[in-house]
Amino acid sequence: MEKEYWSLAGKTALITGSTYGIGLAIAQVMAQLGANIIVVSRKEENVRECIDGLNTFGTNIVGITTDVSLFEGRQVLFDYISNNYNKIDILVNNVGTNIRKKSTEYSYLEYQKILDTNMNSNFEISRFMHPFLKKSGNGTIVNVLSVAGLTHIRTGSPYGMTKAALNQLTKNLAVEWASDNIRVNAVSPWYTRTPLVQGLMENKDYYKEVIDSTPIGRIAEPEEVARVVAFLCMPASSYITGQNIVVDGGFLINGF
Repeated sequence: MEKEYWSLAGKTALITGSTYGIGLAIAQVMAQLGANIIVVSRKEENVRECIDGLNTFGTNIVGITTDVSLFEGRQVLFDYISNNYNKIDILVNNVGTNIRKKSTEYSYLEYQKILDTNMNSNFEISRFMHPFLKKSGNGTIVNVLSVAGLTHIRTGSPYGMTKAALNQLTKNLAVEWASDNIRVNAVSPWYTRTPLVQGLMENKDYYKEVIDSTPIGRIAEPEEVARVVAFLCMPASSYITGQNIVVDGGFLINGF
């Protein structure tokens, strides 16, 4: 039946940074569509709270408390998956961070933190998950990027660098892993109502600039990004790979 193409029933999805913002919205939307969710975040309290909320959707929800920006933190994740799963159907590389400064003002440690969180963790997790996704027979990866990887939006050059790099990683893995029945895509949001951008949006002058540059006339809600991520993991998108879908209310075609 056609409705089977628009479902994630029975799929198992690993989502990094999934206890707030866009990551939480992705977990909620996927759980509502029938997916079993593996929550990954740094803070145990947040993981427990997220699991309690997702349990209301009736699928299997588990959580891993670890910092995937660190080698040791990724090893905790890898050990858990190896010991508990034979296959994984969906990987969403959502974890990310930013420090907004001028390029000449970053310390090396700040720069390295952004690279480790946004770029290195995603590369290493994708490589580790490859055999688990391959065993799925229809594995999917979605990398959550940003329009900052496509144009300058005054948000800091290291952040934009990492998102641009992940756009290229998406293309490379889509080609390399297509023969393993693994599709790899990306989603690039514009400003979305999350804790990461709350402070910026409280600046009325800056907020007005953002809205004036966005034809739809508002910032995105997390669920609007999450639904696109979910679509890219559904059988309905089975012939889409290597793509970066921009979720920006028309911002990129308008300019900033």
